Amino acid sequence: MHLILAKPRGFCAGVERAIQSVERALELFGSPVYVLNHIVHNAHVVRSLQEKGAVFVHNIEDVPDGSILLFSAHGVGPEQWDKAKERNLKVIDATCPLVDRVHRSAKKYAEQGYTIILIGDAGHDETIGTTGWAKGNVILVQNINEAETVEILDTDHIAYITQTTLSIEDYKKIVEVLRLRFPALQSPAKGNICYATTNRQKAVLTLAPRADIVIVVGDKESANSRRLVEIARGTGKSAHLVLDANEIQREWFKNVRNVLITSGASVPEEHVQGVIKFLSSIETCTLEEVCVASENVHFRLPEEIEKTK
Repeated sequence: MHLILAKPRGFCAGVERAIQSVERALELFGSPVYVLNHIVHNAHVVRSLQEKGAVFVHNIEDVPDGSILLFSAHGVGPEQWDKAKERNLKVIDATCPLVDRVHRSAKKYAEQGYTIILIGDAGHDETIGTTGWAKGNVILVQNINEAETVEILDTDHIAYITQTTLSIEDYKKIVEVLRLRFPALQSPAKGNICYATTNRQKAVLTLAPRADIVIVVGDKESANSRRLVEIARGTGKSAHLVLDANEIQREWFKNVRNVLITSGASVPEEHVQGVIKFLSSIETCTLEEVCVASENVHFRLPEEIEKTK
């Protein structure tokens, strides 16, 4: 088989920052460091940090008073900040700066009295956090059908913002419908979908036509990983989401000559290499890495831990 390895893939700058924030906090303060929800959506990353002393919780009430609490890359709403303050917690905010930019837009539009359409996935950590900053003036739209049917009372004061990990093509179609229905629709000067999401989707769209099958390494909880599978299937290709090589089924590769491999933005590279190693054990493989877009983005650590370095 011929393996086509997409680049860019794997960790984005926001994920790197979040993981490094937990590791740095453990170095500075020792265990336990509490983390609200999963730091990123990858079971391997979460398990690794647990082994180092991180404690993951779903409720701030489960964090002992006065402890260290880290907010994940997906961000939280203001009510979580209030709860942390009530419990005298030392907060380390590892919210991705690009997610934080969406929060600021939500807050600004809410303060100006706009009805905010949030394009995103119901129940996703990022969407929940962003909704909090919209202060009740928000309506969630998940797809074209909802964009076609959503009812807005004041159509002169309406704006949209988005989850950072949407499908670019789906997002464009949804916004097109909204703009036709609501001509006064406002939006942030810069788009909300992050560079890493854009680049990884572009790589799949560019390279999938060369492949018989697409393997996306990622967690099923990862929205950006699921999007890559959807996009690959949208090109007419067979595509599978696997956490690691253990989830691969040999029968997928019957009569397959060309395999495209990529990974979501929260996947350690070692698990991509594990997939390559497994496929190479099935039969002799050639490997070609193809760079579709260059990335050189890095974010500073949260000031709560950077200033102590």
